[in-house]
Amino acid sequence: MIRFVLDTSIFVNPDVRKKFGDTPTEAMRKFLEYAERLFGKVEFYVSPGIYKEIMHFVDESEVSPDIELYIIRKPPNVHDMKIPAFVVYELIEDIRRRIDKGLRVAETAVREGILEADVNKIINKLRRNYRRALREGLIDSKEDFELILLAKELDAIIVSADVGILTWAEKMGIKWVDAAKFKEILEELIEKYGR
Repeated sequence: MIRFVLDTSIFVNPDVRKKFGDTPTEAMRKFLEYAERLFGKVEFYVSPGIYKEIMHFVDESEVSPDIELYIIRKPPNVHDMKIPAFVVYELIEDIRRRIDKGLRVAETAVREGILEADVNKIINKLRRNYRRALREGLIDSKEDFELILLAKELDAIIVSADVGILTWAEKMGIKWVDAAKFKEILEELIEKYGR
């Protein structure tokens, strides 16, 4: 049985979502058509946190009860799962590097502020660069961590467009596919299983 653990980005990231639909709700409806055709051959999972994130953007009344039939909600077993110590070492080192980067971004903004009169422009640039330095490529939410743990527990394939999730999945030896290619993968699976 092939198992996929789904990330919110499939349905809300505009670059990825457009393959399934113009809105998160349309994207979910189209995905559920694929899931129905693969029922019994492929399982789709989400953690409770990711499900909540998705449903913040999707009109549940337009996708129920199919979402309950084809997407399995399951929390990772966080009490029995072991995480290798190297993951903690890597995370600590990554956070330290990011804090240093954030400090350099702030220093640059102060230097530019001395020469630039437009404070709002400087603040916007600082926020954008600071966010990029500290968050891009990092697991930055418990929902992201839940998704990774669930995939590890199920020996499943993560589907995400989030660079942080994919980076850490790779570090932990978890299979993953870029969400931008997910629709094509589903089409190939349907062709393979003949439904």
